[in-house]
Amino acid sequence: MYLLSHFSTNLCVVQILFVLLWCIQSLEYANAATPTVKVGNISKVGDSAYFRIYYGQTFKVIKNTLDGKSYLLIQNNTRMASRTKYCTSRIKSFVIPLANYSIETDYFFPVSFFELLGLLGNLKGITSTYVASQCVLKLYQGGQVESINKTDHQQLAQYAAHFIANTDEAQPCNFATFVPIGEDAPLQRAEWIKYLGVFANMENRANQVYDAIKENYLCLSKAATSRNSLKPVVSWMEYKDGVWSFTRDPYKLKFVEDAGGVNVDDSINKVTYNMSNPDDLEEIHAILCTVDVVIDETYSSDPAVYNGSTFLGNINLEDQTCFAFLTNQSIWRYDKRVQNSVVLDWYDGAVSQPQLVLSDIIEALYPTGNYNTTYFRNIAKGEGIISIGPEMCERDSSIPMEPTVVACQ
Repeated sequence: MYLLSHFSTNLCVVQILFVLLWCIQSLEYANAATPTVKVGNISKVGDSAYFRIYYGQTFKVIKNTLDGKSYLLIQNNTRMASRTKYCTSRIKSFVIPLANYSIETDYFFPVSFFELLGLLGNLKGITSTYVASQCVLKLYQGGQVESINKTDHQQLAQYAAHFIANTDEAQPCNFATFVPIGEDAPLQRAEWIKYLGVFANMENRANQVYDAIKENYLCLSKAATSRNSLKPVVSWMEYKDGVWSFTRDPYKLKFVEDAGGVNVDDSINKVTYNMSNPDDLEEIHAILCTVDVVIDETYSSDPAVYNGSTFLGNINLEDQTCFAFLTNQSIWRYDKRVQNSVVLDWYDGAVSQPQLVLSDIIEALYPTGNYNTTYFRNIAKGEGIISIGPEMCERDSSIPMEPTVVACQ
């Protein structure tokens, strides 16, 4: 029995060695048959918490911890491109650079990342017109981008990649998730441009864009937080079904801190307040008496008609004497740029260019009166919305869109 067991063990070892030897020989043959592709165009992830990039000689790997998948990206001029295909619950492979791609736009997908890289020329399909990009709308209107059925996987299979933002849905082989909104800080979200850059061999461009955005963001934040004046208190809040709540999304709180403000959320324990309850009404009014700036996130099916009177009616204010945000006329909403009264650019351009959001909030906290905000409008002063349409696209969409650099001293 011992001899049989010993023989089986030795046989197993021999088999393993044989397989390893065969793999090494095959790899050597492949390397001899295929010229080595030098990867000199790389991105290093420094801020994002949820993806990493690894480089080989002829391939790249993205590890996305938000969807739990690894994406093997194989250069199209290698033997591996024609011989290797992965499609499992943990790993997928794509041949790069992508010949074309489509996007599931039903979930406020931030297409501005593709614009910053200059990749709209390869965009061939969208699942809806729920986009806040005037240039994507123009391409759709002109027929360069088609409307596709997101449930028709056979139709979607014609694209080299189909990008989605919903990590919970079924994902066929060519689906790739892109979820910068899963990050907890503004710059972490913006760094996802490097994620897309890898699919297009455009790491240099992605690095250039992110570096410009980060440098501008940090400069603005340093200038704002170094002020000697008293820090304004800011409240992010929303109203739904008769109840007000203070919102605590980490990236929003981070914006306020980086703009030189203080979040009211740090000083209260209770989160929701029912306006039909006298005690809740009194308590939320007491808290608001300490607030300098209100950011009203209440959903509206028609942002154009949501104004200061709407807010005051929802908050049920009669005596307004103790409210600094009313005295200073500082009630803001981030629905300034909207498409078809539904799609807010807050979920698109504001994600890829957080320096513009930060600049808006700095203006809200320390008003100069001579800065035109991009995403925020002051409803206390009657500021309206900007309707996004295809006629607003005045640039060549095949050329990369440059990030906006805000003047900073």
